[in-house]
Amino acid sequence: MATFSDIIHGDQPVLVDFYADWCGPCQQMAPVLSELKGELNGQAQVIKVDVDKNQKVSQVYQIRTIPTMILFKKGKILWRHSGTATKAQLKSVIAAHQ
Repeated sequence: MATFSDIIHGDQPVLVDFYADWCGPCQQMAPVLSELKGELNGQAQVIKVDVDKNQKVSQVYQIRTIPTMILFKKGKILWRHSGTATKAQLKSVIAAHQ
């Protein structure tokens, strides 16, 4: 199974959603991210990282607010956003970093 590091160091953009099950805004983002994932047609990956279960990764990327979304490509942070976002906003960010 690929590690988090393996996934974010790929050639394809990866949108990482740092979330927690108890977080209301995170729950609002879940269906948005699910729809987005279905519409990307393999152009990018969308993965979710539970900050409670993955505290080390959350510390490395200094996640202080959830939800926080970070777009990675080849291990580099291309975009970062804390709080909710619309599917259209996320699609445009991913498209800008193809």
